[in-house]
Amino acid sequence: MHIGVIGATGTIGSQVVTEALERGHHVRAFSRDATQAQHAERRDNLTWASLDVLDPQGVAAVLPGLDVLISAFQPGNAARDFEETVRRSIADPTVYATAARALLKGLESHPRTRLIVIGGAGSLEIAPGVVRADSDELLHTTLDQLGLPRAYAAAVRGHRDALDVLRLSNRLWTYFSPAEDIAPGERTGRFRVGGDQPVLDAEGRSRISVEDAAVALVDEAELPRFVQRRFTVGY
Repeated sequence: MHIGVIGATGTIGSQVVTEALERGHHVRAFSRDATQAQHAERRDNLTWASLDVLDPQGVAAVLPGLDVLISAFQPGNAARDFEETVRRSIADPTVYATAARALLKGLESHPRTRLIVIGGAGSLEIAPGVVRADSDELLHTTLDQLGLPRAYAAAVRGHRDALDVLRLSNRLWTYFSPAEDIAPGERTGRFRVGGDQPVLDAEGRSRISVEDAAVALVDEAELPRFVQRRFTVGY
């Protein structure tokens, strides 16, 4: 397959690139400024290009030849400076919905290209009708546990708003909510897949490694199961 990855130098995006290449796919990797990556990341079946995900015309221009476009967009590069990404996410939480609109607009000229957007876990339903993104109390408790500032609640809701934008679209979109606890770790290839509710382990935790999240994302790229739907994963 020919797979595009936006945010290809980030924590999740870079792992998706690696996973797709190891399965023999052709990857077009996109970042805001791909100049440095082009020289540092030379691998077979990998090409780099600069892309502003907020520019619909720019998105449309890179779609020809792609089967799937996976967006791991974040405002800033969390892999290099996580605190900066947090600051920028808080400063403009509307950027996630703006990016979703730009991606969908770009797809208007290439409606057969599938789109997978990597979002947040805060919009998952933790109990019937209960979503953390809708409750300050629930959000603040979770952010405290994760060591994130409570102001980051605005970014969590920004991710939810992006999902709402996608849900109004008839494009071939898929939204991926990772587990609440996602961090670099081990590629096991063993995890469970869910829909709108988090997948919890035996200790009641929602967790996944970045490596296994990448496995799930490339699995979905290869064999679509959640077109115009959201999915999540966990141990």
